Formats: sequence, structure tokens, C-alpha cells
Amino acid sequence: MAAPNIVNVALINANSNTQILTSNTEIGLLSNPASSGKVYKVNTILVANKDGANAIDVTCNLWSQAALGGSSFPIAFTISVPADATLILTDKSTSFYLEENRSIGIKSGSANGLSVLCSWEEIS
Repeated sequence: MAAPNIVNVALINANSNTQILTSNTEIGLLSNPASSGKVYKVNTILVANKDGANAIDVTCNLWSQAALGGSSFPIAFTISVPADATLILTDKSTSFYLEENRSIGIKSGSANGLSVLCSWEEIS
């Protein structure tokens, strides 16, 4: 199914998700399944470094298929997050749409140092 017409929507639901990146393996942050009949407007992705001494790199990818499949496109690539700091990967001024059968993955350069907040609107 194609993305819904966002001029005449029936529902807009607000959502948020938090993750603690426990390893340097990419995990799914947000996935819009195939045939969902929805489009997600990604408003915010924040990455906080809770390590008090060390900077930690973060990488975030947009995937061409749900569940981190297909081809990836970097949203952020090995950006250093300083110790005790928060990095704004995207906000309302740089929001984007996640269409059906697409996903966002994120990974840390170190285990247990980064936490992530993602907020989006589910439009159908």
C-alpha cells in the first residue's frame, strides 16, 4: 500500500520510544511495517551520553525495509557524543517521514553509555 494522503488524515497519534544501547550492535529504534497503511513523521531523535568521562560515537541509519533490512542510508555516522552531553540527531526543524516497510536503526560505539529518545507521529 502507498503512504496515506496526509492532507485528509483520520488519525494522528503521538508516540515515543526510549532505548539504552547496551552493545555496539545496531538495534531497531523505529519500524513501519509493510502494508501498515500509515506514515510516521519522525520529530525527534535525542542521544544522551551517560558516561561521565568518555565521549561515545553514535551511528543512526534509515533502512529501505522494515526490521533493518535492505539498503541503509546514514542519518548520522560515527558522531561523537561528549561525556555527560546530549546530541540532537533530528528535531522539528529537520523532521522526516518514515514510509511503510522502512525502519530506523541506531548503534553505539561503546556498550551501555548511550540512551536514545525517539518521538514520532503515526498518521493514517
